[in-house]
Amino acid sequence: MRADLSGANWFKSSHSQHGGDCVEVAHTADAVGVRDSKNSTGPALVFGAGEWAAFLRAISAGS
Repeated sequence: MRADLSGANWFKSSHSQHGGDCVEVAHTADAVGVRDSKNSTGPALVFGAGEWAAFLRAISAGS
């Protein structure tokens, strides 16, 4: 899946340590992007809304 994330608002988890390296996530109308916070201009993984929801369900269930 490809998505234009150039204008997306990226954020880190509230559980990440202050100033710590982490992943960042951005939500758009049709996709969710995930990138390395140390390389904000680097590549991002892009997931569809259904894929992201399935991922969140799996980690919430401890899978």
